[in-house]
Amino acid sequence: MKFKELNTLQGAQIPRHIAIIMDGNGRWAKAHRLTRFRGHRHGAEAVRRAVTACRELGVEVLTLYAFSEENWNRPGDEIKALLKILKEFLVSERELLQKKDVRLRAIGDLSRLPEEIREILNETLELTRDHKSMSLVLALSYGGRDEIVRAVRSIAMRVAKGGVRPEQINQHMISQELDTAGLPDPDLLIRTSGEFRTSNFLPWQTIYTEFYVTPMLWPDFTIDELCRAILDFNRRERRYGRTSEQLIEAPTAQWIHAQ
Repeated sequence: MKFKELNTLQGAQIPRHIAIIMDGNGRWAKAHRLTRFRGHRHGAEAVRRAVTACRELGVEVLTLYAFSEENWNRPGDEIKALLKILKEFLVSERELLQKKDVRLRAIGDLSRLPEEIREILNETLELTRDHKSMSLVLALSYGGRDEIVRAVRSIAMRVAKGGVRPEQINQHMISQELDTAGLPDPDLLIRTSGEFRTSNFLPWQTIYTEFYVTPMLWPDFTIDELCRAILDFNRRERRYGRTSEQLIEAPTAQWIHAQ
């Protein structure tokens, strides 16, 4: 599948890692007088468009906030619907992931997922583990604060066993204990539905991420809007705490590497 809209990005810098908070399925369904289940189904179609477009653009990592830790507090029927759609997606998209050489990864407290979902997820993870064109990361039963707590507990256990001294704990060590270990931090975070909050999504990883908020509800998210987000990203000056003059004097990549 080729998207002619991507032609607008010729010469643009493509973010290495794009993260998306896919918000608005329920409001979209209400506006169209449909059930929330139908809203989530249409949201899954938007996921397919985004994955395919990012793969064509050469994005290395696409992380999608698919099911938050807080989503477990929703009505039981909606939770069942979300899990059903997740199950269908993991099976139906295997062919696309293989065809496009996309590796699937998952972050979050996966132990809370039903056993059947975990088995299907693990099968898809294993099936795509050697794919290299792009990594599609699904945040499932994910909460950013919970992720940090789990990382701290892991380090605390290493300290208790004598393998690590407290003074050895640094940012790099914590990053390596997070679910996203081995992945670059997001360059661009897109949030749909017009909400200006991160909703417990990747709090550690997004300290220098550029944010793009669109009023568009997720099921309506288009390739045009993805392009607008990337073009907006290209207009940003990413200083990482430095001045504009310092950016001219030394490449950002060298400064990051030195940290």
